[in-house]
Amino acid sequence: MDRRAFLSSSAMALAASQLPRVATAQATPVGKPLKLGFLIPRSGTAGLFGPSSEACIELAVNKINAEGGILGRPIEALLGDAGGAPSDTVQAAQRMWRRDGVEAIVGEHGSASREAVAGALRGQLPYVYSPVNEGGYCTDGVFTTGETPSQQLAPAIPYLAKERSIKRWYLIGNDYSWPRITNAAAKEFIEDSGGEVVGEEYHPFTTDNFDSSLANIRDSGAEAVLINLVGGASVVFNRAYASFGLDKQALRLGTLIEENTLAGIGAENSGDLYSVSGYFDALDTPAALAFRKTYYDTFGVDAPVLNTLGQSCFEAVLFLQAVIEKAGETSIDAITAASEGISYSGPRGDVTMSGRFVNANIYLAKAEGTEFKIIENFGGIASGTTCSI
Repeated sequence: MDRRAFLSSSAMALAASQLPRVATAQATPVGKPLKLGFLIPRSGTAGLFGPSSEACIELAVNKINAEGGILGRPIEALLGDAGGAPSDTVQAAQRMWRRDGVEAIVGEHGSASREAVAGALRGQLPYVYSPVNEGGYCTDGVFTTGETPSQQLAPAIPYLAKERSIKRWYLIGNDYSWPRITNAAAKEFIEDSGGEVVGEEYHPFTTDNFDSSLANIRDSGAEAVLINLVGGASVVFNRAYASFGLDKQALRLGTLIEENTLAGIGAENSGDLYSVSGYFDALDTPAALAFRKTYYDTFGVDAPVLNTLGQSCFEAVLFLQAVIEKAGETSIDAITAASEGISYSGPRGDVTMSGRFVNANIYLAKAEGTEFKIIENFGGIASGTTCSI
C-alpha cells in the first residue's frame, strides 16, 4: 500500500504488514492484532491538520510494528473523521469500539468532540486526547498528552509583557469550551503580569469575515492579541489582520497557530506573530531532529509539514505503547493504574504523566515568513491539572 492510498482510506483497518516500513531493525509481531482507533479532522475548519496527523500515525505504527509491536501484537490503525459535529465524531468512535473492536482510541480534535466521545465511552475504554486543550477536566478513562493554558500561557504572557512592554490585551477565539476556558486562565496571567484585557469576543466556526472584530481591536488600543481560533478560521482572521495594518499596532500570540496554519496565513501576513507550543518543526533538540529526519526520509520533502498536532498523534501512540506494556494488558483499570508516573521519550523529549496529564517542555516561536524560529525555551512545565487515579 503506498502512502497516498493510506491517506485516502477512511475508517479502515490498516494491516501493519501492508504499510511501508520505517528503516529500523525488523522484529515481526506474531500476536493478535491490537486495533487502535484514531479520530482526526479530515474535513471542516480543522481539516488542514489531517494530512500531517495521518502521516504521523503511519510513522508511529510502522516504527512500533518494526520493533515487534506492543506486547508482541501488531498495531492496526483505524481512522475516523472528527472534523464535523461532535455527534458525528461520537458515531465514528462507537463504530470503532462496538463494531471494529478497538482497544483504545486517540482523539486529535476539538474539546466539544472530546466531551461527547468521553460521555459515550463512559470510561470503559482508554481514550488518549492528544492536542492542545483547556485542562481542568478529570473525565474517567481520558488521558491527556497535549499542552494546557498553564503550560502555554503562564510562561508566554509574562515573557512578552516584559520583553515587549505589553499591557493591553485583546482576546479572540471560536465559541466553545477550549477558547473560553483558555482565555479565562489568560486573564489571570495578564493581570499577574501587570496588564489588562481591553476586549474579548468569540465566533462560530462558520465566521468568514472578521472586519468588525478588527475594527474593535484597532479602536481598543490593544498592544497584543491572544488568538484561540482553529484552522481555517485562524487563517482568515490573520490574513485580514495584516491587511488592516494591525500587525503594526499589536503583536499576535497564538496557542494553535502551527506550521500548516502559518502557511495558510502567508509570509506577507505573518508580521509580529508568535506561537507557543510543546513542539515545532524548527525544534533542534536531538529527539526532534531524529523524528524530523525519519519523517521526511519516509515521506519526502513534499510531505505535509510537521507540526504540534501531527506530532501529538505520533506521541499518543508512544504513550499507549509505554502504558500498555507497563500494564501488561489493555483493560481500562490496568491502564489507569499504570499511567501514573509513566515516562516515555518522543519528539518533545522525555514526557512524564502525572494525574492523567503530562509535564512537557514548552517553546515560544516567532514567525519569519512561513516558518517559525524558536526564541525561548521555558523548560519543563506541569500541566496545572491533576486527576485522581
